[in-house]
Amino acid sequence: MPQALNKDNNKIAVFCEEVLELESAKLPDEYYYPNLPLCVIDSVFSIGVRYEGVKNTVNRFCSYFKLNKERFGTEIPEINEQFSIEQFLSSFESLELEIFVSDVFKNKQRTSPTNGILKVEAVYLFCKVLIKHGVNYLQDVKKIYGNEEFEKEIRAIPGQKSGISLVYFYMLAGDDQWVKPDRMIVRFLEKALQRKVKIEEAQSLLEETTKILIKQYSNITPRLLDYQIWNYERNSSN
Repeated sequence: MPQALNKDNNKIAVFCEEVLELESAKLPDEYYYPNLPLCVIDSVFSIGVRYEGVKNTVNRFCSYFKLNKERFGTEIPEINEQFSIEQFLSSFESLELEIFVSDVFKNKQRTSPTNGILKVEAVYLFCKVLIKHGVNYLQDVKKIYGNEEFEKEIRAIPGQKSGISLVYFYMLAGDDQWVKPDRMIVRFLEKALQRKVKIEEAQSLLEETTKILIKQYSNITPRLLDYQIWNYERNSSN
């Protein structure tokens, strides 16, 4: 590891220990959704908005289809207990976009203010790509890790070019090795390092910092560290 990078990671690790509750850190309920459509909905709707609004959107979807929002424990539910991607697509195509916007999600947000599509539509297109690649249940997600064609197709959906929703989807679906490189994470890293941080640096910086912290905090993963940072920044800005 280059010496400068190693120095950066040590600084971040020290700052994390100063301001975060690492000993008792744990992931919230949304990291244990009982089915994949909820992971897609959360990841698409969470970009550029306050998270309370995302929770409300997920709750309305679950209420409409009478679904549990959380697992019973952290184990992945059996396939026959999950609301599948196929079921989501079938419901969407049966009810159509307008009803999903007005009655199911009750949310008219767009992926971007200029030329963005409705986030509801982006969720549908995301699910179409998942099913094309044989991903229907939580157990199937490992099929697409590192699949460049899959990731290229997701990034081609209007509003998904940055890949932030894609990374967050991986995290919500259970991958411990990713961080969501958004403004909250960058803000924290800039405080720790006292310099400008590029969004592209976030993943590697927190991956390497995790390797330092795990010696003291055996439960820490990049995903858990990301959540602790995000929650700290959210509470700091309130």
